[in-house]
Amino acid sequence: MDNTRVYKMSFASVYPHYIKKAEKKGRTKEELDTIIFWLTGYDQTALQKIIDNKTDFETFFAEAPQLNPNASKITGVICGYRVEEIKEELMQKIRYLDKLVDELAKGRAMEKILRK
Repeated sequence: MDNTRVYKMSFASVYPHYIKKAEKKGRTKEELDTIIFWLTGYDQTALQKIIDNKTDFETFFAEAPQLNPNASKITGVICGYRVEEIKEELMQKIRYLDKLVDELAKGRAMEKILRK
């Protein structure tokens, strides 16, 4: 499957959809950002720069300070695929983020989302 289109999408174009999904279910942008920081190692300043520069997903994950060592504990189905079985590393990271946003929107406790 050719995922080039997904990889070249700007994070800034998807981020508002993540916010909307979380807020629609009574969660906050701050909680969403906490999840992004936990997964990628970015901080608020770096995240804002990514949004301002319209950085694509490929670069977003390639330049992430550090993928959380507990990311491999993210399991389950997202978009019809089991995240732990996705072979393509970049797509798996994107789906990790999607899965975390999904868990946030479904009301899961932050300590469980952050695999504590």
